Amino acid sequence: MVILHVSGVSNWGGGENHIENLYYELEQANLDVKQYIFCVQDSVFHKRLIQKNYACIPAPLDFKIDPRYIFKLIRTCRSKNIDLIHLHDPTALTLSVIADRISNSLPPFIFSKKTVFEIKQRKSTLFKYNYKKIEKYICVSKAVAEVTAKNIEDTSKIMTIYNGIRFSNKTDVTDFKLREQYLIPENKIIVGNIGNHIRAKNLLTFLNVIDDIVNTKKLPHFHFVQIGNFTKKTDEYVEKVKELKLEDYITFTGFIDNASNYIPQFDVFMLTSQSEGLPQVINEAFYFKIPVISTNPGGIPEIIEHGVNGFLSQVNDYKTLSDNLVNLTTDEELKHQFIEKSHAQIINGFSSEIMAQKTFDVYKTILDKK
Repeated sequence: MVILHVSGVSNWGGGENHIENLYYELEQANLDVKQYIFCVQDSVFHKRLIQKNYACIPAPLDFKIDPRYIFKLIRTCRSKNIDLIHLHDPTALTLSVIADRISNSLPPFIFSKKTVFEIKQRKSTLFKYNYKKIEKYICVSKAVAEVTAKNIEDTSKIMTIYNGIRFSNKTDVTDFKLREQYLIPENKIIVGNIGNHIRAKNLLTFLNVIDDIVNTKKLPHFHFVQIGNFTKKTDEYVEKVKELKLEDYITFTGFIDNASNYIPQFDVFMLTSQSEGLPQVINEAFYFKIPVISTNPGGIPEIIEHGVNGFLSQVNDYKTLSDNLVNLTTDEELKHQFIEKSHAQIINGFSSEIMAQKTFDVYKTILDKK
């Protein structure tokens, strides 16, 4: 079978990490499959694929509906004899539907739904999400599947396959040490967060936690490290830090390549998102045996059981996040419990190898019907 993974994303994040892991594991498994990744030309993702020597086909996407991308997609499907298109984001879905409407020649689609955002009640949006060539909707969590089912006509096409992490490329080798690079004293507890500066990651709540820890609870022995791409929202966060006089307690690093490699340098990982499908970074923290405190949107409660292998709070509830942080860092027995249970959970059920095999089975089921 010949599979074309289609991405319409210009940056690099959890969704692109999923594509890389899926491609890698299918290649390693020696299955009867040939793959290509159709991606945005000159994007961060494209450059990573080149570095990794993955079979990628770049196309220009300088504006939302770029005909160069669309027509190259049509030509690629013909020249590479593509059997199945795996769509990995809404932009990829939009452009692939347009390509098929123009050519009426594209092979069947699979769409991976990775976010918990509801499908909008617009005619054009409902048309593309219910497009006739979509054979399966692979959701990253049960929460995402439930949201997706609200606006999909044939819900029998919806299934859940949890993303997995690739154990073989997990390492704590980094270009520098956080404490040395950012002059963080040895007696400080490092609380880490990884996420781009976008609304879904809700970094204002992250800052509110720091304010509660430092200015309300008067606990100066914490330092918060936030790794992620800067955006137009970054200035708002920087101003908030100044307003709350927190400059000595938080470091915004900006983008760092292979950011998950720095997780072992955290003492605690804290996620404050307001919207998630199922963030891989939690599983990566589990793998590296770093305890996790998080809010509870989307599929996060499917992998964190409050008080058993981590702490959960409601979205925006910075006071509970703050209390959980203090409780965790003052209870070594509980911290050890969280680490051991979450690590065992990852090793036994959340590998990218398992994810890839389940995805391959979906491919095979669809193509066997042709």
